[in-house]
Amino acid sequence: MVETDEEYAPGASDDDIAAHQVTSRRAGRTVIRSRARETADDAFNEVRRTWEDVEEGADGTITGTIDSLLQQGKRKRTLKDTTPLQRGIIRHLILILDLSAAMTEKDLRPTRYLLTIRYCQDFVTEFFEQNPISQIGIIGMRDGLAVRVSDMSGNPSDHISNLQALRKEDPKGQPSLQNALDMARAALFHAPSHGTREILLLFGSLLSSDPGDIHTTIGSLVASHITTTVIGLSAQVAICLTLVKRTNPHSNPQKHYNVALDEVNYRELIMRLATPPESHTQQATQSVEDSNASTLLMMGFPSRVTDPKPSLCACHSRPTTGGYLCPRCSSKVCSLPTTCPACSLTLILSTHLARSYHHLFPLQNWKTVSWSRARSPAHKHKLRCFSCQNAFPVQPTSSTMSTTGAAADSASNQKITSRLPTKVAPSDARNAESASMEPSNVAFRNDNTTRIRRNEDQTVSESGRYECGTCGQYFCIDCDVFCHEVVHNCPGCLSREESMTGSEGEQQQNGIGAREPDGTITYDGME
Repeated sequence: MVETDEEYAPGASDDDIAAHQVTSRRAGRTVIRSRARETADDAFNEVRRTWEDVEEGADGTITGTIDSLLQQGKRKRTLKDTTPLQRGIIRHLILILDLSAAMTEKDLRPTRYLLTIRYCQDFVTEFFEQNPISQIGIIGMRDGLAVRVSDMSGNPSDHISNLQALRKEDPKGQPSLQNALDMARAALFHAPSHGTREILLLFGSLLSSDPGDIHTTIGSLVASHITTTVIGLSAQVAICLTLVKRTNPHSNPQKHYNVALDEVNYRELIMRLATPPESHTQQATQSVEDSNASTLLMMGFPSRVTDPKPSLCACHSRPTTGGYLCPRCSSKVCSLPTTCPACSLTLILSTHLARSYHHLFPLQNWKTVSWSRARSPAHKHKLRCFSCQNAFPVQPTSSTMSTTGAAADSASNQKITSRLPTKVAPSDARNAESASMEPSNVAFRNDNTTRIRRNEDQTVSESGRYECGTCGQYFCIDCDVFCHEVVHNCPGCLSREESMTGSEGEQQQNGIGAREPDGTITYDGME
């Protein structure tokens, strides 16, 4: 029998036995396990300790904190990059879903599989809301094969119904990334050159069962000018990183390959792809003639017809009474936007083209309004939202403002101090902050004192007012979200006299007419 220093304790639990162990080997294991358990508990408490963000207000309630968190969520949705860039508004995207056994994991509730299907349905709806003249195709990976879930089309109802049908099936087998990419490339092969060719891969596995060399497939995607975006659910995979780097040579790989942290982050990563990507000029592969060949695009605007008797449509060969007639060949199609099956003419409505236009000239982010500016003589008469006419919050008393401001400054300084490195001299605090924080979120003073403040455009307004930098009107947070996500226009700018009398301004500029001081307009000497 092996010698041991342990004593036999009948009926004792594992913890009692571990407490009586005296050997260095067993004690070392016990210490390691206890430290690992403590580390796991600390990590759990660090993630789940959300109650520390809740603070009581002056009246003893947490209503103000809840309202502030809601406004921060709304404000975050509107703070997007508003730099006018050249974007591809006619998109052709293939959505590749992982339908393998790895999607049965429950780290994302209820499961990866069901959550992915639900988010894909929301993505299809949002995609066609932002890109009405684009098209989507859906491909799945299951049992080492690539299965076609939905064909390339611009009808969101067909895609959503096909995604709902996946709920009746169970994920199984291993994914085949090469087969899925080959099928996606074949689907995008006939896409016109004036549109984008994109692949969105939702990959939950850590391996790929491929029949051949996947690097050859990646080279074919690069030759076909197909860009790829990958969202991982388990961990970062080397072949996915290689795929993103080679298909997006002009962009940062971190922009096109991310791993979802939780359900909220997973949805944000998917919905971010609804915005059209930036267009990069292919100077090395395209000549001047090729780049100028796509400056003009022929489109058709069909008219709506209703037949007294059902007739076959050209797109699905189904008997329908209503549809749209192609202006070139008079073929009937069911829905728009689409491509005429007979003459290959792009068929859209004028509203579709107008809804795609706002991506080229996005609405600028509105600035927050402080209490000092809100109560200034020039703006104190603006007591209601210019859009919805709801009353703004009443200005609090001086004591409440000072208490709230002090608490906010203390919390802000505490957060900034926690983000600084541990060994930093006071004179080097500015350099440490510039290296650890983004320039868009902080600003520094020119004097020697280290003063860090948040950009007022990135925070929630303390007065509940948001000002348009062009027209100077005040809006509430709900109108801010509505105007930036739905309308994509400023009501104050559209209602100005200059916008309402645009024809008069053009006539003045062209020298045809001139406005007199009394408001009358003179045309060639005649009022």
